Amino acid sequence: MEVLESGRGRLLQTPDLDGLRRWNREHKSMALVDKLVDEHEAVRRCIDDGDYIGFELYGTCRAPLSIVREIVRQGRRHLRLVGQGLQDVDWLVAAGMVDAMDITYNAYEVHGLSSVLRRAVEKQGLEVVEWSNAGIAWRFKAAAMGVPFLPIKSMLGTDTFVRSAGKVTEDPFGNGRVMLLPALVVDCAVIHVHRADRFGNCQLDGISGFALEIARASRKVLISAEEIVDTETIRQYPERNVIPYFLVDAVVHAPFGSHPGEMPYLYGRDEPSTLAWLESAKTLEGTEAFLDQTMRRLPNHAAYLELIGGAAKQAELRALAVGR
Repeated sequence: MEVLESGRGRLLQTPDLDGLRRWNREHKSMALVDKLVDEHEAVRRCIDDGDYIGFELYGTCRAPLSIVREIVRQGRRHLRLVGQGLQDVDWLVAAGMVDAMDITYNAYEVHGLSSVLRRAVEKQGLEVVEWSNAGIAWRFKAAAMGVPFLPIKSMLGTDTFVRSAGKVTEDPFGNGRVMLLPALVVDCAVIHVHRADRFGNCQLDGISGFALEIARASRKVLISAEEIVDTETIRQYPERNVIPYFLVDAVVHAPFGSHPGEMPYLYGRDEPSTLAWLESAKTLEGTEAFLDQTMRRLPNHAAYLELIGGAAKQAELRALAVGR
């Protein structure tokens, strides 16, 4: 198949599908093993220096921020990321832990672009390779399917393609030019869910995002959950079981684990906390002070919940939740 055009971006993660299959055979078990640990042990077990990390979902919704704060505490280095989230990406970049990123979108909607990302790209040498939101999700899908690439039309003729690592070829079935999206195999996927059992069976309420795809495209899967339930509760609603236990390597109980973001049907976004971060992030000094106060100097997620106001703040955020 002749390559007609190539994007200028570097392929940050080689799509080693045979390696993923071999990893799953050698490291994943069908046994019901208790995987419930605290966030410190989960990060120690699942994330190493130099790893390629993927977070799920978009923006401030269902972001696994309790785990991100623990990654900052443990001081991982030379990470590569899927830049499809928001504060998960922002905080790790701000902490100097990220060397390169496949990026789709990293901005605060009505509040504008991230000061942290702008500084990192313009002044600190952060390497970014661009993709569309759909393009990244389809790269996960390709890896989950076990195929090396998927053909698409949507990025053709765009600057996003030019700044990507995709390739263009002629469809052998006569439908013109197509872009080939390389499969994206992730070293560790970090996913925040509504509930899980201690073995790793996970449920989501509402939008599923790309949780199904990234969980199947990753060597390791680290789950944080608002609630830990027994397996019988999981079995009552099998249609919500988006991630099966045998894909999961660690489960962490993290109520309000998406704060200051929102969790569908459980709690709303803490807008004042987000604005406080954005104000701090305008300067390097403010950024460092924020990271110290809310992450580095705290021992765990429980201490963070007390820092932001404990039970009173949690009740306030629950009142912001929108029902079905």
